[in-house]
Amino acid sequence: MERLRILQAMAGAEHGGAELFFERLVTALHRAGIQQHVVLRQNAERGRKLREVGLNPVELPFGGRFDFKTKPAFKREIERFKPHVVLTWMNRATSFCPKAEGFVHVARLGGYYDLKYYRGCDHLVGNTHDIVDYLVKNGWPAERAHYLPNFVNAEQAPAAPRKPNYTPDSVPLIFALGRLHENKGFDVLLKAMARLSDVYLWIAGDGPLRQQLEDQAHALGIKPRVRFLGWREDVASLYAAADMFVCPSRHEPLGNVVIEAWAHGRAVIATASQGPAKLVTDGETGLLTPVDDPIALADAIKKLMRDKDLRAKLGAAGRAAYEAEYTEAQVVAQYRDFFTRVVAEKAVAAAE
Repeated sequence: MERLRILQAMAGAEHGGAELFFERLVTALHRAGIQQHVVLRQNAERGRKLREVGLNPVELPFGGRFDFKTKPAFKREIERFKPHVVLTWMNRATSFCPKAEGFVHVARLGGYYDLKYYRGCDHLVGNTHDIVDYLVKNGWPAERAHYLPNFVNAEQAPAAPRKPNYTPDSVPLIFALGRLHENKGFDVLLKAMARLSDVYLWIAGDGPLRQQLEDQAHALGIKPRVRFLGWREDVASLYAAADMFVCPSRHEPLGNVVIEAWAHGRAVIATASQGPAKLVTDGETGLLTPVDDPIALADAIKKLMRDKDLRAKLGAAGRAAYEAEYTEAQVVAQYRDFFTRVVAEKAVAAAE
């Protein structure tokens, strides 16, 4: 078979878990020698990152109902590159993809999306078993629904110094990461912090609730112990600086941040939302608490603050869980095998 050609299309937000994994996967497949072409919603920073690794993305508007440019331009890129597989990410990029002619159309879902956007696809990929189950329960053929996990960046870094963030070296430090959105439950974490003393919190991320969360921290009297770091690229150093990682999400289909914390050997506390509840074995690879329960969350944090051996045990078990399933090499191999298989199946079907 000739060398695989994969076209990937992403029309997501400026920041987000799916968007970050898209960047990681495109880069990893490029390193693995897979020939790719990338079509993006206009995003100067994302385009710059991909150009730095040797790709030349095409940026299109991916706008609303009066965007008459994107669809024909998308079609021209497909006709020019002649991909074996077009992999579209989430609703918008998928809905702009022209009808599959000569290629296999695969869409990747990182959540429980409305399948009306995906009826023209040949195959769907979910990054959790639960999402795949959701696809099948909603009428998608089981033989065309596939589980392919995410991987995270496990590159280690020296601990970020605490002094620039006005955090004493002697205090326990919690790290949390994500978009500042209601789904992520940072308001619950702040309420838990109000039940703790002599512990500091760093939150890396940005989003529509930033000012509201800062106001909440002030109202709770914990603002001196909470640092809102904004969107950060140096997350490895932030994990290294922290004593534990907390994921307080109300809604979290996967929980990339849990896998990321595992990769950095940090003990994890997570609320039992969809993804983390499937990832974490309570008491073994982390601690689980009920969603929207700041008292239980505070109690779990106290438990880890007091028990250094438990923190070390959970951190080591989490690292082992990461190495067992979520490394870059493992996931890239699964994607390569998947692409090869669906292209071969299409060729066989066309020959019959």
